[in-house]
Amino acid sequence: MTDLADRRGVETEVYQPAEDSHLLAEAAVEDLRADPPGLALEVGTGSGYVAERVADETGARVVGSDVNPHACEQARDRGVEAVRADLLEPFRTESFDAVLFNAPYLPTEPDEERDDWMEVALSGGEDGRAVVEPFLETVGRVLAPDGAVYLLVSSLTGVEEVVAMAETEGFSAVALRDESFPFETLTVLKLVR
Repeated sequence: MTDLADRRGVETEVYQPAEDSHLLAEAAVEDLRADPPGLALEVGTGSGYVAERVADETGARVVGSDVNPHACEQARDRGVEAVRADLLEPFRTESFDAVLFNAPYLPTEPDEERDDWMEVALSGGEDGRAVVEPFLETVGRVLAPDGAVYLLVSSLTGVEEVVAMAETEGFSAVALRDESFPFETLTVLKLVR
């Protein structure tokens, strides 16, 4: 009984698959199926759901990374190689053929932020781009020359603003898939150089 209670406690500290996770996984799998990457990275892997799906459905080797140690544990329980990392800092230059990221994107006022792992998984700062911006500034370093980035963005974050930031970093962007909900539209962007 203690193990079950411990597991439930960990699950409340780890972002679980939701509409955004499913959309990112579906768009990436569909795009990568024709030419599977040799090595892919899912940044902010959470439960490991997206990494597991991409690996299972494309045959690629997918490494997951997350700043949350509970997320790394849960991803490993799914069979995902998971590394505790803050964005892309520990990874080698030009290591990955594909990088996937469902970044924390909910705009959050500073006085509304909590000090817990779920807040880290959800809060994108005041404009929703507090994590997206440093990701875009550094992802080019770890991406192989012909690699692609799959980034989930919300209309709450400003898709056009994110595309402009990506262009500043040398990427061109195409929207692979959109899905609308009552309060937002989610878009999966494919970024290439």
